[in-house]
Amino acid sequence: MPQPPQHAQTPWTPNRWRDRPAAQLPDYDDTAALAEVEERLARSLPLVFTGEIRTLRQQLAEVAAGRAFLLQGGDCAESFADFHERAITDTFRVLLQMAVVLTFAAACPVVKVGRMAGQFAKPRSAPTETRDGMTLPSYRGDIINALDFTPEARWPDPRRQLRAYSQSAATLNLLRALAQDGFAGLHRVQQWNLDFLRASPQGARYRDLAGRISETLDFMRACGLNAVAAPQVRQVQFYTSHEALLLGYEQALTRCDPATGEWYDGSAHFLWIGERTRQLEGAHVAFLRGVANPIGLKLGPTADADTLLRLLDILNPDDQPGRLTLISRMGADKIDIALPPLIRAVQREGRQVIWSCDPMHGNTIESHTGYKTRPFGRILDEVRRFFAIHHAEGSYPGGMHFELTGQDVTECLGGAQAITEQGLADRYHTQCDPRLNASQSLELAFLIAEMLKEQRRTSGADAESVAEGGPR
Repeated sequence: MPQPPQHAQTPWTPNRWRDRPAAQLPDYDDTAALAEVEERLARSLPLVFTGEIRTLRQQLAEVAAGRAFLLQGGDCAESFADFHERAITDTFRVLLQMAVVLTFAAACPVVKVGRMAGQFAKPRSAPTETRDGMTLPSYRGDIINALDFTPEARWPDPRRQLRAYSQSAATLNLLRALAQDGFAGLHRVQQWNLDFLRASPQGARYRDLAGRISETLDFMRACGLNAVAAPQVRQVQFYTSHEALLLGYEQALTRCDPATGEWYDGSAHFLWIGERTRQLEGAHVAFLRGVANPIGLKLGPTADADTLLRLLDILNPDDQPGRLTLISRMGADKIDIALPPLIRAVQREGRQVIWSCDPMHGNTIESHTGYKTRPFGRILDEVRRFFAIHHAEGSYPGGMHFELTGQDVTECLGGAQAITEQGLADRYHTQCDPRLNASQSLELAFLIAEMLKEQRRTSGADAESVAEGGPR
């Protein structure tokens, strides 16, 4: 087995990343303001709690063992301008719909993780952008600068981190209320359908499934079993995640648990390292290796097996199940070549990981009308290939990672709505990358449910025993 770099064996502290090369971080001119912001954040309460993080780790260990499935999705990049209750509630509702489709159709517990309450920073392919002869810093997400193409807007302002923290806290408050107060209860499954879905084929298909769930609950009630009163039916466990890109912000919200001596990043339950920041000796790997949160690692088509194994040694040296999720983002035209060698290397070493698929980032194109978009057919093709490859390799396809929204946007081509290149302009609202809308998300969930059901059937999984005691 490859030996981890020497720095992986040294004692870890939250600021150790600062002596490592750091990709994708902004250049702040006002270092005094940056220090003041990070000090204020360090005195603030964490956004999530260690008990919640440990529970998520336990549930992800079930995914790693093939007994549950990970559904992770939400905005490409949250914005300060589009911050209101309906946007958050609608995205949460779509994730609930997708999860119940997967749970009911595949008889499989689903761990639900949102790209919410902290997904404000975005890596970029170039540090600057040029328009009409003017060159300015690239937009890196609202936590760093603003989208408008002006020198004032594109100037990285550290004070924006305080607004991001405040908005994340408010978002988490709403998500906790929705998850616990009965809104997410299965007895309300019929009410999750969004208005604009009611006339669509996906809305009709969902209503049929919801009707069967309601009939099951009615049958149990008639038998004297009040399933609606059970917490597993009335509530859901919902977690938050984002890319750990802005490391000063992440460090400021990291705390040591006095009961265990472990360090936890209190900015989110789950954090991931991006394709552009997974350097072995880089600052992002150096930081994430020391926190006890479950973490993800994005793997593009250039990832090689040797580097992956070395990253596993750094990020999960004790091979703890539920600690590490490998998120492939290959592209439909490259996954057949790029993914199998990685799976084989991990299996050869006997490592316990979750394999998840991000079918969004590798399938981004520019339309003839000038919009960055993603063809739904290519997204679906990568998902199909992901399942087929894992089946061929005897591995478990344990999760999906989507950029989606509960809004009725027109950002990704195709789907049952048949969004055309000309139709992209109708409701193209994303801050950065194109997202699946609610109808496309639900359509994809039904297709994934069939593949997951078939995968579990052919692998000999006992669906009945899987369904008992899993996360809800």
